[in-house]
Amino acid sequence: MLVISNLNYSSDATILFQWLSVIVSDFVFIYATYRFCTQCVKLKKKDEDGDIFGSHALILAVLLIGNFGLLIVDHIHFQYNGFLMGVMLLSIVRIYEGRLVSGAFWFAILLNLKHIYLYIAPAYFVYLLRCHCFNNSPDGRIQWKSFSIKKFTQLAFVVLFVFGVSFGPFIYLGQLPQVLSRLFPFKRGLCHAYWAPNIWALYNVADKAATVAGVRMKLLNSTSTASMTGGLVQVFNHTVLPSISPQVTVVFTAAAMLPSLIHLWFNTKGPQSLVRCIVLCGLASFIFGWHVHEKAILLTIIPFTLLIAGKKRDAQLFLILSTVGHYSLFPLIFTQFENPIKLLLMIVFSIYAFSSLGNIHGITWRPLKLPLLSTLETLYVAGIVILECYNSAVHYALGLNRKVPFLPLLLTSVYCSVGILYCWVRFYWITLKDKIKKHKTT
Repeated sequence: MLVISNLNYSSDATILFQWLSVIVSDFVFIYATYRFCTQCVKLKKKDEDGDIFGSHALILAVLLIGNFGLLIVDHIHFQYNGFLMGVMLLSIVRIYEGRLVSGAFWFAILLNLKHIYLYIAPAYFVYLLRCHCFNNSPDGRIQWKSFSIKKFTQLAFVVLFVFGVSFGPFIYLGQLPQVLSRLFPFKRGLCHAYWAPNIWALYNVADKAATVAGVRMKLLNSTSTASMTGGLVQVFNHTVLPSISPQVTVVFTAAAMLPSLIHLWFNTKGPQSLVRCIVLCGLASFIFGWHVHEKAILLTIIPFTLLIAGKKRDAQLFLILSTVGHYSLFPLIFTQFENPIKLLLMIVFSIYAFSSLGNIHGITWRPLKLPLLSTLETLYVAGIVILECYNSAVHYALGLNRKVPFLPLLLTSVYCSVGILYCWVRFYWITLKDKIKKHKTT
């Protein structure tokens, strides 16, 4: 199965190996979840009865280990995201425990396991530099003269050691340029074959609509087409709107991250501040990044889960983001046999998430409202049911699968983009608002 030219190879032994390797690697994620729920979750008084799995910790463990997106992406689509998320969660646990150098070590390992976690590296860098290398004055402000070269050297040595072990052989053999070209494949185009639900999906639709309108109004010739809906992975130029280059996405992503990083530097309130910044950096990269894969939304949903037992507003946005983000993964699992499995899994996970978080924050099911959500938010989430009915049945019943085969993917991407952008803006405002209030009171 490792012969590169043998593209269609398949055997029972290969499938068994894939299944078992994913299951075994998931124990890293289970262990990290156990550590977080037993060491880092602050239980309320009613849970402090000696039971290491008080109600809040148990709910958190179920929502992490039973995460719908991880289940279908790893165990049906076949990847190792659970293992990677376990390493990330383990690094967060170490930081919660006050072992910052150990947290840096595990995150450096994570970066070398999969470079997509580079998107949240700025949050780690700012937090570790701020909390490990500087001290605070009694009023909470940073003491600039307290910078410790020794502690900075500790962090640098740990990170450079991990990267040296990982990249050393490639540097020695002169293969580093080839490695970097494969890690950052900018020639694959702005969007994946199925658009991730981000700002560029809306941008593509706007360009497509402008192209169709221009042709009908005879402002463009009939050969003008926005061919990014062909389902191919390659570079496309937009027809009406300016085409987006990798450099533009880097600028947008960095600009979207910058306020959260500045807020983290000047308003660090323990490890939860790091988690909030990780979520914001992950969302910024997902919304504005180049060639974003739809499964990258898990990079945000998993750390967001760690915040749900705290503020009611965080739980509210988590419910919207997880529901919309998980539904956006549906196109990955597209065979008729697997449809009932993914539908049932998502329904069970969503019901449990809404019910359990509603109980935690004292807002249960209400007429025409889901727990914690407003009427408008409930209508938006309920719209997913209508969208899925169209995608799985109506589209084929009308025979549109032959004329516009990409339409269900386009509708899914655009609809989910709206929800994800809404969560990003709201979560950003919630995170920064506390700092704004503090300045007004002082």
